[in-house]
Amino acid sequence: MVKPKKSAKKRSATGSADPVPPAPHAEGRWAQWFARAAGERRYWLVKSEPSTFSFDDLLHAPGKTTHWDGVRNFVARNFLRDGMKLGDRVLFYHSSVDPQAVVGICEVVREGYPDATAFDRKHAHFDSGSDQASPQWYMVDLRAVAQFTRPVTLKEIKARQELAGMALLRIGRLSVTPVSAAEWDVICAMAS
Repeated sequence: MVKPKKSAKKRSATGSADPVPPAPHAEGRWAQWFARAAGERRYWLVKSEPSTFSFDDLLHAPGKTTHWDGVRNFVARNFLRDGMKLGDRVLFYHSSVDPQAVVGICEVVREGYPDATAFDRKHAHFDSGSDQASPQWYMVDLRAVAQFTRPVTLKEIKARQELAGMALLRIGRLSVTPVSAAEWDVICAMAS
């Protein structure tokens, strides 16, 4: 875990000490997911109801790529906007079905950019409080990498001690969550 640095003080032109604001997300519960070494790959999990958009839908999309829009939770938004970087790998999770399961792997192919559905009055994800000049909601583009031949169910994930701290289990309501490298390895091994 990367410990966030305390805010430093800088001297203004008048010589007084002015606080330097901390970097975005440098403190708090999720801070470790926003600081990374140059070239470091991170891992994530995104959820979708298969009746809305399934991994099969992603496989059949042009270029096996889609924009991941419609996220309306600020923590998940921060992961999309500030956490996910090009080349990061993403577990695709089917939610609200029986069984709920991780069914495939995606890759981030475009980093966070404003979610246009927030400004489209005819779209289900329209947000009347959104402002194009200062976007509130963001999305990323994901490309399918591999479909699991054996989905990894939520029940199986809950049964594994080494996955007990997984954000999926601790904060189940989030549609975008971080995954540690160790958790990633366990899930991928379970799928083979």
